[in-house]
Amino acid sequence: MAKQFLVIQTAFLGDAVLATSLLEKLHAHYPDAAIDLVVRKGNDGLFTGHPFLRKLFVWDKRTAKNKALFKLISELRKTEYDHIINCQRFFSTGLMTAMARGKEKIGYDKNPLSFFFSRTVKHVIGDDRHEVDRLNALIEHLTDGTRPLPRLYPTPDDRAKVDTIIRLHGATGIGAHEHMSTWTHGHMPYVCIAPASVWFTKQWPEHKWIELVEALPKDRQVFIIGAPGDSALAQRIITACGRGVDLTKDLRLLESAALMEGAVMNYVNDSAPLHIASAMNAPVTVVFCSTVPAFGFGPLHENGRVVETSEKLDCRPCGLHGHKACPKGHFKCAEGIGVDRIVAQ
Repeated sequence: MAKQFLVIQTAFLGDAVLATSLLEKLHAHYPDAAIDLVVRKGNDGLFTGHPFLRKLFVWDKRTAKNKALFKLISELRKTEYDHIINCQRFFSTGLMTAMARGKEKIGYDKNPLSFFFSRTVKHVIGDDRHEVDRLNALIEHLTDGTRPLPRLYPTPDDRAKVDTIIRLHGATGIGAHEHMSTWTHGHMPYVCIAPASVWFTKQWPEHKWIELVEALPKDRQVFIIGAPGDSALAQRIITACGRGVDLTKDLRLLESAALMEGAVMNYVNDSAPLHIASAMNAPVTVVFCSTVPAFGFGPLHENGRVVETSEKLDCRPCGLHGHKACPKGHFKCAEGIGVDRIVAQ
């Protein structure tokens, strides 16, 4: 009988993207297995039409959080899994893991309910290992020691919408897909910019993004992407520069992924768009401000560039996730990064 796996990752968008590395590796080693996945509401759009998933469970954390949690656990208990893989270190997912039915329950030693797990893995941040390596440690005994890579699967409809947008704005993709290579004549290549971040100290300042757009070659169309709530920021950048297209309200997650894949460059913060670029093997330049690549969330391909301040700051990094304001008040880790270093190829 084919194995049944349950993967749990209900954290932020970027974490859900990186968790696709487990789906890729489990499918490669167990092609007939049934794989189910738990994500938070809002991240489910990443998995529309995913070829390796049997079922996607969605936890709505914002509406009756605890009631929704126990309803979800009730659904999970309807299946007896061979292996339950918890990608997080928090109580809620520990409870899911403990209460779901599984022959083997795998998670990190830092989870407060790890004593209910049948297998625990040491979790260390700051040892230069990438997050996908920490994830792979959860299933290495079931697979092998090679690094799994995340991957997203935009649907044909996602790609068709992106093609329409690109044509409408006189741009062209880099030819990553055959359907992009037939209409390059007379169109300009494009870049994507994702200027926003949930955390202020992870976000390169607005005036820096304006300088970047102004410094980009004039034969580049500029698409600004992000969540709908980022539209005001996008509009201010466009107004200041006199160029650019705001797509923050127009694209679903997989549509953004398809757009990034065809860009000559994607400029991002240390945030979810970085991991979407990695999952699409898209060229990316990531600006690290208060956080550092040693935490394990940098680009995963050779077409990824990291730019960070060259100044030695005793306050950097100031935290794993960033802050709502610079604790020192000077934000040198961001202000010290010149635009010339971002546009350098």
